[in-house]
Amino acid sequence: MMSVSSPRLCLIEDDPIMGESVADRFSLEGFVLDWYRTGEAALDAIKSRRYSAVISDIRLPDISGDQVFKRVAEQATFVPPFIFITAFASVEQAVEILKHGATDYVTKPFDISELVKKVCLTIGHRTSIPRTSFESPLGVSEPMLALADMLPRIAKRARITLITGESGVGKEVLAHWLHELGGKVEAPFVAVNCGAIPETLLEAEFFGAERGAYTGLDRARKGLFEQAIGGTLFLDEIGDLPHAMQVKLLRAIQEQQIRRLGSDKVVPVDLRIVCATNRDLHALVKEGRFREDLYYRVNVVNLSIPPLRERPADVLWLARKILSSQAERLCEPTKTLSPAAQAALLGHDWPGNVRELSNRLERACVLGTDAVISERELFEDGAERFSASSGMQSLDQFLSDAERCYIEAALKREGGRISHTAAVLGVSRKTLWEKMKRLGIRTGDTDVPGQP
Repeated sequence: MMSVSSPRLCLIEDDPIMGESVADRFSLEGFVLDWYRTGEAALDAIKSRRYSAVISDIRLPDISGDQVFKRVAEQATFVPPFIFITAFASVEQAVEILKHGATDYVTKPFDISELVKKVCLTIGHRTSIPRTSFESPLGVSEPMLALADMLPRIAKRARITLITGESGVGKEVLAHWLHELGGKVEAPFVAVNCGAIPETLLEAEFFGAERGAYTGLDRARKGLFEQAIGGTLFLDEIGDLPHAMQVKLLRAIQEQQIRRLGSDKVVPVDLRIVCATNRDLHALVKEGRFREDLYYRVNVVNLSIPPLRERPADVLWLARKILSSQAERLCEPTKTLSPAAQAALLGHDWPGNVRELSNRLERACVLGTDAVISERELFEDGAERFSASSGMQSLDQFLSDAERCYIEAALKREGGRISHTAAVLGVSRKTLWEKMKRLGIRTGDTDVPGQP
């Protein structure tokens, strides 16, 4: 239920797919939105109701968006901020409208999240919800905690979600989490890699087929949509779908029903759809390789997972979780990481992200014979210069080694710049320099405390 203080927006858009996507997203963000398909219908509403902002396409079926703006400016006692949606070819027209008092514009294809930000900045509205103590299964870094805060609301309300991020960052883990948060733990979770199915089999795999629909099919079979009814369908690497299948997928999403191959019978499909990709769909739309209407339909809510190299706070946290999981799988005590191994993990760029981290740790657990994993067991091809000590160390020595490894890893990440490293570690330049001197750490940085 919307709060009485929720901002009210006016959307003027004749495209049913774009209009529904924009309306869905702003509803999820807590706005009240009135959607009009023509300029004339919107004009009557704007004159009689006080909107926080108007979002309007320039090209409308009756009068243009700029005519709507001019007539409101001439006739209404209150002119709300206007944000226009325009094709690239009409940018000059949009700029001209701005000269006459409009607020801003976005160019198709646009990310709905960016439109939300523009509207929020324009009207001074915050969409973020208060930070909770909800734990993220993806990490403890600030981006992952922010993601964790958003998910309960999205999981309960969003029918379709897009997850973006590099290969190996944990997109399917996040999809599973959405599934569970949405109260669908017992319901089916059906996952498919769109790029792994031959094009000739895609329609049958997605929508099912009746007996005899193609050679060798001796009985009817359900497709992925039917298998996921009541639960979640996870479409991984949706950017790899061929154009013809993109059209059919869009129709299924819009109509919430499918037809099996070889059948005229309509099957309703009530489910959540989570799409994922490691590709830039916005760029694919511009290149003509991904349908613009499908882009707007799946991109209502975009959850972006940063690569592991951009959230180093998660590295050791994830490593400990992975080691605990491996110990349970192998039925043996949980292994630990030597200080040098921890430093090596922190200093690595992780091109394969969490998947690479998991693979390296799993290999070390399977092949290693000691209770403590060394950096050489993790990085045989380019181990850090630190070597694991044999036997037990004193606690002071262990802490000293750990501190040295951590500082050296931080210096490596910051290119040896002391000021930057001190800021990352949360200490002063002088404190960091004294620690480096005590631990025998050298750097080529000339940024020495006390020097100008």
